[in-house]
Amino acid sequence: MPRASRAPRTDVQVTVDLVIFTIREQQLHALLIERGVPPFAGRWALPGGFIREGEGLEHAALRELEEETGVRDVYLEQLFTFGDPGRDPRGRVVTVAYYALIAADKAPLVARTDARAARWWPVAHHPALAFDHDRILAYAVERLRNKLEYTTVGFQLLPRRFTLTELQQVYEAILGRSLDKRNFRRKLALLGLLKPSKERRQERGRPAQLFEFSAGC
Repeated sequence: MPRASRAPRTDVQVTVDLVIFTIREQQLHALLIERGVPPFAGRWALPGGFIREGEGLEHAALRELEEETGVRDVYLEQLFTFGDPGRDPRGRVVTVAYYALIAADKAPLVARTDARAARWWPVAHHPALAFDHDRILAYAVERLRNKLEYTTVGFQLLPRRFTLTELQQVYEAILGRSLDKRNFRRKLALLGLLKPSKERRQERGRPAQLFEFSAGC
């Protein structure tokens, strides 16, 4: 009687990596940490870490997010799994990447004990990253841009109340290009996603109407 074949033994470790986006100075930024320990000590990387015993993936991602930024209850979405055999010199490490969106007024910096520093970098002008994090960051940017076409994901980068100019600036920052003001506002009106508030804010020397999401959007 033939013996049942055994699955090959592989010692695989699992990490989560986070692409944390915000808007600063009308540009899309990602949070990077300068690694303080090997491998790649002194290089910039995405925040993340190994999952703990008995910990779920999303829980690990939320824990890392709170440790890195001090915030919770923000938009978080699983991005992709990256598992090329040579991606980590420590051995066979598979990472599950997530991306998070944080409004600029809720985007502090918290450098962890294994990081020398933490800094917001423009996604268009960032240093070469450790591991395969350049690939992960590029994948996250592309996902975010694509989701603008059919979701309201960009609104997660805004405060509760905002001007139409601020909303357009968020879209332009994500897409990396200018948008026609008239066409942009016409599309917003057709979607019916916004409702005016009673507040106004000075913008370029003029009082600008503040908006917020319609209920259920």
